[in-house]
Amino acid sequence: MSMQTAPAASCAATATARVPSELASRLAAGTHPDTVRAFVLARRTFLAGERVDSNVLAASLGIDRTSLFRWLGNRDAVLSEVLWSLAEPTLTRIERATTLTGAARITGILGDFVATLIEAPYFQGFLKREPARALRLLTTKDSQVQQRYLAAVEAMLEIEVGRGTMHFALTVHDLAYLLVRISESFTYADLITGETPSAERARAAFEYVLREP
Repeated sequence: MSMQTAPAASCAATATARVPSELASRLAAGTHPDTVRAFVLARRTFLAGERVDSNVLAASLGIDRTSLFRWLGNRDAVLSEVLWSLAEPTLTRIERATTLTGAARITGILGDFVATLIEAPYFQGFLKREPARALRLLTTKDSQVQQRYLAAVEAMLEIEVGRGTMHFALTVHDLAYLLVRISESFTYADLITGETPSAERARAAFEYVLREP
């Protein structure tokens, strides 16, 4: 009888474990059906390109805002969890489809991720509807989305270091932070500098930073 080994946890899933949240823990436990029901509706609303509004969600669920807050937390917490719930499987899919190693692997994964964000209509709709909130939730030091993305990139780099395919002068954390900032700069270029977002320019920047000395 052959034994099948379960696939290793993706770097994105590792990031979620490294940067937990109360809402993520409640959702993962599956022991709070009301929380799950409310979150599923919030996520579905976001994917439909509509504003995730606490009053509308509460009314749709037949509850008051106090109950919704008790189940999900504040609006920023809900949006952050929705954003990462979409980012994690996307990163995982790209990571598992990539057969390259070393710098080429990191460039490929991050480049494809940037391209996916730029092309996703629901994500672009959110950036256009609420640009200031989007940047705050996605790119600031208090952003749980950024913290998880950073942890995911760190995990990717750690794998390549363990394989002996990459060597660099910076610490893993510092290099991961630089790559995340590059990713953000080209994904949200229109909001930050007024330029056109570009996955191609992001790939070129990743390649430049990760080039062999």
